[in-house]
Amino acid sequence: MTDDRLYSAIGLRLVSALLFSIMNVGIKLAEAHGAALGEILFFRQFGATLLVSAVVASGPGFASLKTKRFGAHVSRCVVGLSSMAFTFTALMMLPLAEATTIGFSMPIFATILGALVLGEATGWRRWSAVLAGFVGVVIVTGAGGNAIPPLGALSGLAAAVLTATVSILLRQIGRTEAAMTTVFWFSFLSLIPLGIVLAFTVAAHPPVVWILLLGIGLVGGCAQLAMTGSLSRGAVSIVVPMDYSSLVWATAFGWLVFGTLPVTATWIGAPIIIASGLYIVWREHIRRRAETRQAIAQGVI
Repeated sequence: MTDDRLYSAIGLRLVSALLFSIMNVGIKLAEAHGAALGEILFFRQFGATLLVSAVVASGPGFASLKTKRFGAHVSRCVVGLSSMAFTFTALMMLPLAEATTIGFSMPIFATILGALVLGEATGWRRWSAVLAGFVGVVIVTGAGGNAIPPLGALSGLAAAVLTATVSILLRQIGRTEAAMTTVFWFSFLSLIPLGIVLAFTVAAHPPVVWILLLGIGLVGGCAQLAMTGSLSRGAVSIVVPMDYSSLVWATAFGWLVFGTLPVTATWIGAPIIIASGLYIVWREHIRRRAETRQAIAQGVI
C-alpha cells in the first residue's frame, strides 16, 4: 500500500465518522421537531440511493450492479434496516455520547457471531477482550443513571448485535459482490418497505423539518460513500480504528447543540469498550495475516 492510499483511506474514514456524527445530530433535531422514525429512515435511505446511483451512473454504469445473489441482498436489507431502526431509536432516546459509546460494542458481538456462525477460531485473548468489553458496556448502561433510559440502552445493544450480524453477512456477500453493488442494493431495496411505512407516518411539517430530513439523507449517503471508499483503499485493521473519533464529535455536538456532556459512567466505560474493540480488530488482523502466510506457503494463493 502506498502512502497516498494509506492517508486517503484514513482521511476518508475520519470524514465518514464526522459525517455520521452530523447525521446523528440531524436525527435528534428532526425527531425533536416532530419527525417520526419512519420518515427519518425513509429519507436517510432515499438520499443514499440518489448519491450511490449518481456515483454508479458516472462511473462503472448500472450494468455493474447486476447480481446473481439477490436473495443475499434481500437478507442484508432486512437485517440492515432493523439495525438502522434500533440505532436511530437509541439516538432519539439517549444523549449522543452514550448512544455512540454503546454502538462501539459491535466488534464484541461480531467476535461472538464469528465464532458461533462462521466457526472462526477465537483464542483466549479475544475472548478476554470480549469479556472486558462487556464490563465496559455494563458500566455505561448500568451506572449511567437517568442519562441511560433502559429502553434506549436496549435499543443501542440490539443495534450493535444486528450491525454485527450485518458484518457477518457482508463477509459472505463480499466474496462475490463489489462493495458499491452491496451499498446500492441495500439502499434501493430498503425504499420499498420504507415507502409503505412513510405512507402511514408522513405528516405536515414546517420547512426546517424537511430541510433536516433531506440533510439526513444526503449527509448519511456521503458518509456511507466515504466509508466504502476507505475500505477500498486501506485494510480494515487500519481504517476501522478511525471510527472511534466519532466519540469526540458526539461529545462536542452533544455539548454545543444539546447542552449535554457524558456522565461519569461513560467516561469510565467508554475507554474500556474502545480498548476492547481495538484489540479485537488488531487480533483479527494478526489472524488473517497468519492465514494468508499459510495459504502462500501451501501454494493456495
